[in-house]
Amino acid sequence: MTEQNDLFGTDAPSKRPRGVQPAPPLAEDIALASTLLPHIHLGTSTWSYPGWQGLVWAGKHSEATLSKTGLPAYAAHPLLRAVGIDRGFYRPLAAAEFQRHAEQVPRGFRFTVKAPSLVSDPLLRSEDGRGQQLNPLFLDPSAALQDFIEPAYEGLGTSIGALVFQISPLPGPLLARMNEPFDRLHALLLALPKPPAGVLAVEVRDAAWLTPERMPDFVALLRDTGARYCLGLHPKLPPLAEQLPLLRALWPGPLVARWNLNRLHGAYGYEVAEKRYGEFNEMLDPDPETRAELARVIRGTASAGQDVFVTISNKAEGSAPLSVRALAQAIVGG
Repeated sequence: MTEQNDLFGTDAPSKRPRGVQPAPPLAEDIALASTLLPHIHLGTSTWSYPGWQGLVWAGKHSEATLSKTGLPAYAAHPLLRAVGIDRGFYRPLAAAEFQRHAEQVPRGFRFTVKAPSLVSDPLLRSEDGRGQQLNPLFLDPSAALQDFIEPAYEGLGTSIGALVFQISPLPGPLLARMNEPFDRLHALLLALPKPPAGVLAVEVRDAAWLTPERMPDFVALLRDTGARYCLGLHPKLPPLAEQLPLLRALWPGPLVARWNLNRLHGAYGYEVAEKRYGEFNEMLDPDPETRAELARVIRGTASAGQDVFVTISNKAEGSAPLSVRALAQAIVGG
Protein backbone atom coordinates (compact mmCIF):
# COMPACT_ATOMS: atom_id res chain seq x y z
CA MET A 1 0.00 0.00 0.00
CA THR A 2 2.86 2.36 0.84
CA GLU A 3 4.54 1.66 -2.50
CA GLN A 4 1.26 2.35 -4.37
CA ASN A 5 0.68 5.58 -2.48
CA ASP A 6 4.24 6.66 -3.19
CA LEU A 7 3.78 5.85 -6.87
CA PHE A 8 0.64 7.95 -7.26
CA GLY A 9 1.65 10.55 -4.68
CA THR A 10 -1.57 10.22 -2.68
CA ASP A 11 0.07 10.17 0.74
CA ALA A 12 3.36 11.84 -0.12
CA PRO A 13 3.99 14.88 2.03
CA SER A 14 3.91 18.16 0.12
CA LYS A 15 7.27 19.83 -0.24
CA ARG A 16 7.42 23.23 1.39
CA PRO A 17 9.81 25.75 -0.10
CA ARG A 18 12.81 26.30 2.13
CA GLY A 19 14.31 29.60 3.13
CA VAL A 20 12.87 33.08 2.82
CA GLN A 21 10.22 33.21 0.11
CA PRO A 22 8.84 36.34 -1.56
CA ALA A 23 5.29 37.43 -0.85
CA PRO A 24 3.03 36.66 -3.81
CA PRO A 25 3.24 39.72 -6.08
CA LEU A 26 0.16 41.87 -6.48
CA ALA A 27 -1.20 42.18 -10.01
CA GLU A 28 -1.17 45.96 -9.65
CA ASP A 29 2.54 45.92 -8.74
CA ILE A 30 3.37 43.75 -11.75
CA ALA A 31 1.43 46.10 -14.02
CA LEU A 32 3.01 49.16 -12.43
CA ALA A 33 6.52 47.74 -12.79
CA SER A 34 5.92 47.02 -16.48
CA THR A 35 5.21 50.71 -17.11
CA LEU A 36 8.36 52.01 -15.38
CA LEU A 37 11.34 52.63 -17.65
CA PRO A 38 13.97 49.94 -17.03
CA HIS A 39 16.63 52.43 -15.96
CA ILE A 40 14.49 53.64 -13.03
CA HIS A 41 15.84 51.80 -10.00
CA LEU A 42 13.69 52.24 -6.88
CA GLY A 43 14.33 50.44 -3.61
CA THR A 44 14.67 50.63 0.15
CA SER A 45 17.63 51.52 2.33
CA THR A 46 18.12 47.87 3.39
CA TRP A 47 16.14 44.60 3.36
CA SER A 48 16.08 42.96 6.81
CA TYR A 49 12.77 44.05 8.42
CA PRO A 50 10.50 41.26 9.78
CA GLY A 51 7.53 43.66 9.71
CA TRP A 52 7.48 43.53 5.92
CA GLN A 53 5.78 40.13 6.11
CA GLY A 54 3.08 40.08 3.45
CA LEU A 55 4.57 43.12 1.71
CA VAL A 56 7.93 41.60 0.73
CA TRP A 57 8.22 38.26 2.57
CA ALA A 58 5.94 35.25 2.79
CA GLY A 59 6.05 33.93 6.34
CA LYS A 60 7.64 35.17 9.52
CA HIS A 61 11.41 35.51 9.76
CA SER A 62 13.89 37.02 12.18
CA GLU A 63 15.94 40.06 11.31
CA ALA A 64 19.11 37.92 11.38
CA THR A 65 17.61 35.42 8.91
CA LEU A 66 16.45 38.16 6.56
CA SER A 67 19.81 39.89 6.70
CA LYS A 68 21.62 36.69 5.73
CA THR A 69 19.21 35.07 3.26
CA GLY A 70 16.39 37.50 2.48
CA LEU A 71 17.91 39.44 -0.41
CA PRO A 72 16.74 37.09 -3.22
CA ALA A 73 13.15 37.31 -1.95
CA TYR A 74 13.43 41.08 -1.72
CA ALA A 75 14.77 41.30 -5.28
CA ALA A 76 11.84 39.20 -6.54
CA HIS A 77 9.42 42.04 -5.73
CA PRO A 78 8.36 43.63 -9.05
CA LEU A 79 8.98 47.20 -7.91
CA LEU A 80 12.19 46.71 -5.92
CA ARG A 81 14.97 47.16 -8.45
CA ALA A 82 17.56 48.55 -6.03
CA VAL A 83 18.60 48.41 -2.39
CA GLY A 84 20.93 50.27 -0.09
CA ILE A 85 23.82 48.75 1.82
CA ASP A 86 24.15 51.11 4.77
CA ARG A 87 25.94 48.80 7.17
CA GLY A 88 29.19 49.39 5.33
CA PHE A 89 29.13 52.84 6.92
CA TYR A 90 29.89 51.25 10.30
CA ARG A 91 32.59 48.90 9.10
CA PRO A 92 34.19 48.38 5.68
CA LEU A 93 32.92 45.39 3.70
CA ALA A 94 35.16 42.93 1.86
CA ALA A 95 34.89 42.23 -1.85
CA ALA A 96 33.58 38.73 -1.07
CA GLU A 97 30.65 40.20 0.88
CA PHE A 98 29.76 42.51 -1.99
CA GLN A 99 30.05 39.63 -4.45
CA ARG A 100 27.74 37.46 -2.37
CA HIS A 101 25.08 40.16 -2.55
CA ALA A 102 25.54 40.66 -6.29
CA GLU A 103 25.13 36.93 -6.95
CA GLN A 104 21.70 36.91 -5.25
CA VAL A 105 19.95 39.48 -7.46
CA PRO A 106 18.76 39.49 -11.08
CA ARG A 107 20.49 41.32 -13.90
CA GLY A 108 19.58 45.00 -13.87
CA PHE A 109 19.25 45.19 -10.09
CA ARG A 110 21.46 47.91 -8.55
CA PHE A 111 23.03 48.65 -5.17
CA THR A 112 23.46 52.03 -3.49
CA VAL A 113 26.31 51.77 -0.99
CA LYS A 114 27.43 54.25 1.66
CA ALA A 115 31.15 54.77 2.13
CA PRO A 116 32.50 53.75 5.55
CA SER A 117 32.60 56.41 8.24
CA LEU A 118 36.33 55.69 8.31
CA VAL A 119 36.64 58.13 5.38
CA SER A 120 33.34 60.05 5.34
CA ASP A 121 33.06 61.23 8.96
CA PRO A 122 35.28 64.14 10.00
CA LEU A 123 35.25 62.91 13.59
CA LEU A 124 36.27 59.75 15.40
CA ARG A 125 33.32 58.83 17.60
CA SER A 126 32.66 56.90 20.78
CA GLU A 127 30.21 53.99 20.87
CA ASP A 128 27.36 56.35 21.71
CA GLY A 129 28.10 58.42 18.60
CA ARG A 130 29.71 61.40 20.24
CA GLY A 131 32.59 63.00 18.40
CA GLN A 132 35.87 62.68 20.26
CA GLN A 133 38.56 64.04 17.96
CA LEU A 134 39.26 64.89 14.33
CA ASN A 135 39.52 61.89 12.00
CA PRO A 136 42.95 61.84 10.30
CA LEU A 137 41.55 59.68 7.46
CA PHE A 138 38.64 62.01 6.66
CA LEU A 139 38.31 62.02 2.85
CA ASP A 140 41.66 60.27 2.52
CA PRO A 141 42.05 58.88 -1.05
CA SER A 142 44.19 55.87 -0.08
CA ALA A 143 41.82 54.76 2.67
CA ALA A 144 38.81 55.27 0.39
CA LEU A 145 40.38 53.14 -2.35
CA GLN A 146 41.47 50.32 -0.06
CA ASP A 147 38.44 50.08 2.20
CA PHE A 148 35.58 51.05 -0.13
CA ILE A 149 36.18 51.60 -3.82
CA GLU A 150 38.31 48.60 -4.71
CA PRO A 151 36.21 46.03 -2.76
CA ALA A 152 32.96 47.46 -4.17
CA TYR A 153 34.25 47.50 -7.76
CA GLU A 154 35.55 43.96 -7.46
CA GLY A 155 32.55 42.48 -5.67
CA LEU A 156 29.58 44.34 -7.17
CA GLY A 157 30.88 45.08 -10.65
CA THR A 158 28.01 45.96 -12.99
CA SER A 159 25.52 45.77 -10.10
CA ILE A 160 26.76 49.12 -8.80
CA GLY A 161 24.15 51.83 -8.82
CA ALA A 162 25.68 54.58 -6.69
CA LEU A 163 28.63 54.57 -4.31
CA VAL A 164 27.84 57.42 -1.96
CA PHE A 165 30.20 59.45 0.19
CA GLN A 166 27.75 60.72 2.79
CA ILE A 167 29.76 63.43 4.50
CA SER A 168 28.73 63.54 8.13
CA PRO A 169 28.07 66.87 9.89
CA LEU A 170 31.21 68.96 10.10
CA PRO A 171 32.46 70.20 13.47
CA GLY A 172 32.53 73.95 14.07
CA PRO A 173 36.21 74.47 13.19
CA LEU A 174 35.75 72.85 9.75
CA LEU A 175 32.50 74.73 9.11
CA ALA A 176 34.44 77.92 9.77
CA ARG A 177 36.98 77.01 7.09
CA MET A 178 34.94 75.22 4.44
CA ASN A 179 37.73 75.47 1.87
CA GLU A 180 39.49 72.63 3.65
CA PRO A 181 36.75 69.95 3.24
CA PHE A 182 36.13 71.23 -0.31
CA ASP A 183 39.79 70.73 -1.20
CA ARG A 184 39.89 67.31 0.47
CA LEU A 185 36.77 66.15 -1.37
CA HIS A 186 38.09 67.42 -4.69
CA ALA A 187 41.39 65.57 -4.26
CA LEU A 188 39.61 62.40 -3.16
CA LEU A 189 37.25 62.24 -6.13
CA LEU A 190 40.01 63.01 -8.62
CA ALA A 191 42.01 60.07 -7.24
CA LEU A 192 39.25 57.49 -7.71
CA PRO A 193 38.93 55.39 -10.88
CA LYS A 194 35.66 55.40 -12.79
CA PRO A 195 33.25 52.67 -11.59
CA PRO A 196 32.46 49.69 -13.88
CA ALA A 197 28.79 50.73 -13.70
CA GLY A 198 26.72 53.37 -11.97
CA VAL A 199 28.17 56.51 -10.43
CA LEU A 200 30.12 57.97 -7.56
CA ALA A 201 28.02 60.45 -5.59
CA VAL A 202 28.32 62.89 -2.71
CA GLU A 203 25.65 63.43 -0.06
CA VAL A 204 26.08 66.11 2.60
CA ARG A 205 24.52 66.62 6.01
CA ASP A 206 25.36 70.32 6.40
CA ALA A 207 23.37 73.00 4.58
CA ALA A 208 26.62 75.00 4.49
CA TRP A 209 27.61 73.05 1.36
CA LEU A 210 24.49 74.34 -0.42
CA THR A 211 24.46 78.07 0.34
CA PRO A 212 24.27 80.48 -2.63
CA GLU A 213 27.91 81.40 -1.98
CA ARG A 214 29.14 77.80 -1.88
CA MET A 215 26.93 76.12 -4.45
CA PRO A 216 28.88 77.32 -7.54
CA ASP A 217 32.08 75.88 -6.06
CA PHE A 218 30.31 72.63 -5.21
CA VAL A 219 28.93 72.34 -8.75
CA ALA A 220 32.37 73.02 -10.23
CA LEU A 221 33.92 70.38 -7.97
CA LEU A 222 31.40 67.72 -9.01
CA ARG A 223 31.66 68.61 -12.69
CA ASP A 224 35.46 68.48 -12.60
CA THR A 225 35.51 65.04 -10.96
CA GLY A 226 32.53 63.46 -12.76
CA ALA A 227 30.74 62.72 -9.50
CA ARG A 228 27.01 63.25 -8.93
CA TYR A 229 25.20 65.06 -6.18
CA CYS A 230 23.10 62.70 -4.06
CA LEU A 231 19.79 64.38 -3.34
CA GLY A 232 19.48 64.03 0.43
CA LEU A 233 15.91 64.18 1.70
CA HIS A 234 16.64 64.85 5.35
CA PRO A 235 15.56 67.57 7.80
CA LYS A 236 19.16 68.74 8.18
CA LEU A 237 19.06 69.94 4.57
CA PRO A 238 16.80 72.33 2.68
CA PRO A 239 13.60 70.83 1.19
CA LEU A 240 13.86 69.05 -2.13
CA ALA A 241 12.69 72.06 -4.17
CA GLU A 242 15.54 74.16 -2.74
CA GLN A 243 18.13 71.56 -3.79
CA LEU A 244 16.93 71.47 -7.40
CA PRO A 245 19.14 74.36 -8.60
CA LEU A 246 22.17 72.19 -7.88
CA LEU A 247 20.71 69.31 -9.90
CA ARG A 248 19.88 71.67 -12.77
CA ALA A 249 23.42 73.04 -12.74
CA LEU A 250 24.77 69.48 -13.08
CA TRP A 251 22.38 68.46 -15.87
CA PRO A 252 22.56 66.19 -17.78
CA GLY A 253 23.38 63.14 -15.72
CA PRO A 254 21.98 60.30 -13.60
CA LEU A 255 19.85 61.00 -10.53
CA VAL A 256 20.87 59.68 -7.13
CA ALA A 257 18.48 60.26 -4.22
CA ARG A 258 18.16 58.92 -0.69
CA TRP A 259 14.90 59.71 1.13
CA ASN A 260 16.09 59.33 4.70
CA LEU A 261 13.74 60.89 7.24
CA ASN A 262 10.37 62.66 7.31
CA ARG A 263 10.83 66.38 7.98
CA LEU A 264 8.17 66.39 10.69
CA HIS A 265 10.57 64.52 13.03
CA GLY A 266 13.27 67.17 12.89
CA ALA A 267 17.00 66.90 12.28
CA TYR A 268 17.58 64.40 15.11
CA GLY A 269 14.34 62.45 14.89
CA TYR A 270 15.50 58.95 13.94
CA GLU A 271 14.68 57.42 17.32
CA VAL A 272 11.30 59.16 17.46
CA ALA A 273 10.46 57.87 13.98
CA GLU A 274 11.57 54.34 14.83
CA LYS A 275 9.31 54.21 17.89
CA ARG A 276 6.35 55.67 16.01
CA TYR A 277 6.58 53.38 12.98
CA GLY A 278 6.96 50.10 14.89
CA GLU A 279 6.99 47.20 12.46
CA PHE A 280 7.31 49.49 9.44
CA ASN A 281 4.28 47.94 7.75
CA GLU A 282 2.05 51.04 7.51
CA MET A 283 2.41 54.44 5.87
CA LEU A 284 1.63 56.51 8.95
CA ASP A 285 3.00 59.88 7.83
CA PRO A 286 2.46 60.27 4.07
CA ASP A 287 4.44 63.08 2.47
CA PRO A 288 2.68 63.59 -0.87
CA GLU A 289 4.40 66.91 -1.56
CA THR A 290 7.92 65.44 -1.42
CA ARG A 291 6.78 62.36 -3.30
CA ALA A 292 5.21 64.37 -6.13
CA GLU A 293 8.28 66.59 -6.50
CA LEU A 294 10.62 63.59 -6.47
CA ALA A 295 8.45 61.80 -9.03
CA ARG A 296 8.63 64.83 -11.32
CA VAL A 297 12.44 64.89 -11.13
CA ILE A 298 12.58 61.14 -11.80
CA ARG A 299 10.33 61.44 -14.85
CA GLY A 300 12.41 64.22 -16.33
CA THR A 301 15.67 62.38 -15.70
CA ALA A 302 14.54 58.99 -16.98
CA SER A 303 12.74 60.37 -20.04
CA ALA A 304 16.07 61.90 -21.11
CA GLY A 305 17.62 58.42 -21.00
CA GLN A 306 19.52 58.93 -17.74
CA ASP A 307 19.71 56.35 -14.94
CA VAL A 308 17.79 56.85 -11.70
CA PHE A 309 18.88 55.38 -8.35
CA VAL A 310 16.49 56.10 -5.48
CA THR A 311 16.41 54.41 -2.09
CA ILE A 312 13.86 55.12 0.65
CA SER A 313 14.04 54.56 4.39
CA ASN A 314 11.20 53.27 6.55
CA LYS A 315 11.53 56.57 8.40
CA ALA A 316 10.46 58.59 5.37
CA GLU A 317 6.75 57.76 5.66
CA GLY A 318 6.54 54.68 7.90
CA SER A 319 7.05 51.77 5.50
CA ALA A 320 9.66 51.86 2.75
CA PRO A 321 8.03 49.23 0.47
CA LEU A 322 4.76 51.17 0.58
CA SER A 323 6.66 54.38 -0.13
CA VAL A 324 8.27 52.75 -3.18
CA ARG A 325 4.84 51.69 -4.44
CA ALA A 326 3.39 55.17 -3.91
CA LEU A 327 6.38 56.78 -5.62
CA ALA A 328 6.07 54.44 -8.60
CA GLN A 329 2.38 55.31 -8.86
CA ALA A 330 3.26 59.02 -8.78
CA ILE A 331 5.89 58.56 -11.51
CA VAL A 332 3.50 56.73 -13.80
CA GLY A 333 0.43 58.77 -12.90
CA GLY A 334 2.18 62.06 -13.53
